[in-house]
Amino acid sequence: MYPNDFPNHFHPYIAMGPKWSKQIERRRAVVSERKKLRKLKKENGCDYPGCDIHPADRKNWMSGLNPAKLPINKIVWPGTHDSATDKIGIRAITRPFAQCQSLSIYQQLVRGTRVLDIRVEKNGKVCHGIITTYGIDVVLDDVKRFLSETESEIVILEIRTEYGRKDPPAFENFLLENLGELLIYQDDCVFEKTIAEILPKRVICVWKPRESPEVKPGGPFWSSGYLKDNWINTDLPFTKFQSNLKYLSQQQPVCSRKYFYRVENTVTPRADNPIVCVKAVTNRIHGYGRLFISQCFSRDCANRLQIFSIDFINEDFVDACVGLTQARIEGKA
Repeated sequence: MYPNDFPNHFHPYIAMGPKWSKQIERRRAVVSERKKLRKLKKENGCDYPGCDIHPADRKNWMSGLNPAKLPINKIVWPGTHDSATDKIGIRAITRPFAQCQSLSIYQQLVRGTRVLDIRVEKNGKVCHGIITTYGIDVVLDDVKRFLSETESEIVILEIRTEYGRKDPPAFENFLLENLGELLIYQDDCVFEKTIAEILPKRVICVWKPRESPEVKPGGPFWSSGYLKDNWINTDLPFTKFQSNLKYLSQQQPVCSRKYFYRVENTVTPRADNPIVCVKAVTNRIHGYGRLFISQCFSRDCANRLQIFSIDFINEDFVDACVGLTQARIEGKA
């Protein structure tokens, strides 16, 4: 009996055929999309108002832009995706599948990050999917350490219960005990205020529980409606790039909306693709942050860009956001 005479489920080569075919197809799609991004960059460049600006002190870049002249709604906030994953899981075993940042929260803030994306579960551990890491207290200690070393830096701290997980009990009380004097209370007027008008308060804390009621208006925490995004789960970089532009163009300009809107310059591993390590996948789009900002100007939606986040944040990404922020307050963008 020859191989073709066997039923498909008995013959490994035949059974694996459709799977291999699909994976090859997916790899071709990735290669094609990376070429599209390279072509877009080559043909259009990455210039935009402020693109040549590099802050002398990233740790204090908001202070360097003059807090009295820097409205909250004109800031382009550099953010990190799955911020507290630098030590997640087991090194070289589960970590590559869940780690989105290699720096600690404190190190990210010193580098210039101003928006943190933290996922928690019922025991107060930070997590990414099913994989956990240190407790939320480590995050808060790093935030407080950074703020104690600076005078005018504002941090947006988004904390949410991870999908499929339960809320930590009495979590609002815990946050209030740890951040109370630093918290900027929920208020639509905050968007039009300058940093100087908000100080000495330093933290906009957005708390997104999964089971508990939404936080109350006017309180110390901001509800989920104040930080929005349009996440699509894809590992295809040009698809994500175009999706980010499409959804951003549908938002109101930053000066006329009362919520923060986030664009994430990331792509994520997919089970139907043979490469599932976060860094290898997200690198497909990682270097195109400046191209995205440039394309925002080309498509007349740069006045909508506000929070811009990334995996494995670096100095160039921070500089790209700070440069555009400076151009805005100087009336050049």
